[in-house]
Amino acid sequence: MRISTTIFLTDETITPVRLARELEERGFGGLYLPEHTHIPVERTTPYPAGGELPPEYGRTLDPFVALGQAAAVTSRLGLGTGITLVAQHDPIDLAKQIATLDHLSGGRFTLGIGFGWNKEEAADHGVEWTTRRELGRDTMGLMRALWAPEPTGYKGEFASVRASCAYPKPGGGAPRTLIGGAAGPKLFSHIAEYADGWLPIGGRGLTESVPALRAAWEAAGRDLGALQVVPYAVLPTPGKLAHYAELGVEEVVLQLPPGDEPEVLRALDEYGQYL
Repeated sequence: MRISTTIFLTDETITPVRLARELEERGFGGLYLPEHTHIPVERTTPYPAGGELPPEYGRTLDPFVALGQAAAVTSRLGLGTGITLVAQHDPIDLAKQIATLDHLSGGRFTLGIGFGWNKEEAADHGVEWTTRRELGRDTMGLMRALWAPEPTGYKGEFASVRASCAYPKPGGGAPRTLIGGAAGPKLFSHIAEYADGWLPIGGRGLTESVPALRAAWEAAGRDLGALQVVPYAVLPTPGKLAHYAELGVEEVVLQLPPGDEPEVLRALDEYGQYL
């Protein structure tokens, strides 16, 4: 099983360069970074995990800039977002960012996408909350058109682009796309329609949810062997990882603390037992 990591990198934590080098030297599979452009102080949306929102949410580094630094000092480490809030981006600009990062890293990028939980953050980007999933689908369709080998247009309800010259192309073709979110028919239909798999946050309840996702995947005519389930932001135990392996999971993403260099390196020392 491939062991990757995620962390809220901020202006107060270990740097992307230092962390990426340590991960590759120690044999970890990848580094995934979350995204929040800003956290409005006056908000009504509750923190999904309950209680006060941790301060690192309002201090996150831009994931594409940070992953660009990580790519420059590594050669094997997988690079990913967990997750990109696709509805909050201009899709043409986002397609260029992703293609550039994947091209420069030699096809090492995984695009983890999601639809968000903070209504105030999304509203400041002009996102209509009730249609954000449909906007996300159109964003993916438009980006894949720009990544196509030949000029290809896309026309959707929320996003369109003319057939265009758009280079560079992603290093390995369209990057692997995983969708994050809570289990349910709507999410699973989106995954089966236009993604490569699922990023279940925390990795709980997979015994019940993975068969439902597989059923939706097969109903969409997809090859069951191509479906990827990547438990995300996991606090590991040997039993938990053994359970994932029984379910056919080939990669798991472990949660690192949003700490300074000594704290993060201690966590990597602990996680070394799972490599």
